[in-house]
Amino acid sequence: MMPFAGGTEATANATLLFSLAAAVVYGLILNTRETLLRSVVKTLAVALLAALAAIQGGPLLLVAALALSALGDAFLSRDGDKAFLGGLASFLAAHLAYIALFWLAGAGLEPLSQPWRAALAVVMAAFAATMLFMLWRRVGPDLRVPVAAYAAAILGMGVSALTLDNVWLIMGAVLFMASDGLLAAEKFLVAAISLHREWMRYAVWALYYAAQLMITLGFLL
Repeated sequence: MMPFAGGTEATANATLLFSLAAAVVYGLILNTRETLLRSVVKTLAVALLAALAAIQGGPLLLVAALALSALGDAFLSRDGDKAFLGGLASFLAAHLAYIALFWLAGAGLEPLSQPWRAALAVVMAAFAATMLFMLWRRVGPDLRVPVAAYAAAILGMGVSALTLDNVWLIMGAVLFMASDGLLAAEKFLVAAISLHREWMRYAVWALYYAAQLMITLGFLL
């Protein structure tokens, strides 16, 4: 049973299926050498979620956040410092869009008075602070300010999601933070020859795509 009306022939359902297919295909080829095809497949997975949000009349900030994320995917599918900084900037902008989206759709600070939300906010803050502390000594001086800004943005994204009354959106934000933390560890904290890097890349992609999917469907359904 498809999530949107009209069966598999409906544009929305077809777009979702193509997005899922692109995510699966990229998962199969993510450890192959850098090629244009690999970059296109990676970018399409979330770009099609942005298209789905637009087709279904979702919030413009959701469309923008997904489109910026897809741009970040395109950058991060390539090697090199310039591509990494382009990806960092794109995802920083995406998180800012998500913060605005969650805050506008949420109920303000009042939900954070609930014990479980407050506890989760503290865990998120500790997670972001720990990652920043560990990365601060491992990245070059030119990356420290961008990494700090990104850590603040993803923490803001996670906490702002806690103002929402939708468990799928909150879970999506948590998975997004986990994916970013694992990506940072794989890129900067784990030795280049470590055998852990391979499974970490698969986990990063699975967590990241699941996060974007949950957030998208959380707003559209």
